[in-house]
Amino acid sequence: MDTTLTIGTLISLFLALVILAAVPSVSSLTVAARAAAFGFRHGVMTTLGILTADVVFILSAIYGLAALAANIGVWFVVVKLLGGAYLIGSGLMLLLAALPARQAAPVNGDSLRASYLTGLSITFADQKAILFYLGFFPAFINLKAITITDTVLVLIAATLAVGAVKLAYARLADQARARLGEPVQRNINSFAGGVMIAVGAMVVIRAFLRS
Repeated sequence: MDTTLTIGTLISLFLALVILAAVPSVSSLTVAARAAAFGFRHGVMTTLGILTADVVFILSAIYGLAALAANIGVWFVVVKLLGGAYLIGSGLMLLLAALPARQAAPVNGDSLRASYLTGLSITFADQKAILFYLGFFPAFINLKAITITDTVLVLIAATLAVGAVKLAYARLADQARARLGEPVQRNINSFAGGVMIAVGAMVVIRAFLRS
């Protein structure tokens, strides 16, 4: 394989990404909130949304598209506003749901799609993600000499590292939900809805402050 990466470099990159992904963050909290409210599959779909956005940012960083972050400011504001509004709407739906958590959101295409879009929007709304990758990868990768094989290996390492951590958050939240009674599950729905609204509001406020 035509690669400039060594096994040691890949292991170091993987471990660094695992540690960074394990730090409590908005994305981790969102994954846990969706899994606690609707079940593990929704945590999985939220994680897939996060990973999709991460792939876009990673490809942008690897191929030196720093101009993307510098010149797309207006569009980033629009994306953040839309993402924040979507999160607020999702939170309101949780708060207003009259049925218990196990019945409030039947596992169908629409609700799973909503979980995916939640993960996607919350990551795309975070402008710092691409800046993080632009600053992070040069410590491990020679971006001037990177090959297609290198890119594939980095994407695999990032997907496994970030995905495994987020899925662990989802599993823990789902297990806690399954062991609790109906009244507590209602409270979890309310808490998860409040978290979603708070995160969405934070995204919207930051979009206005930095526009």
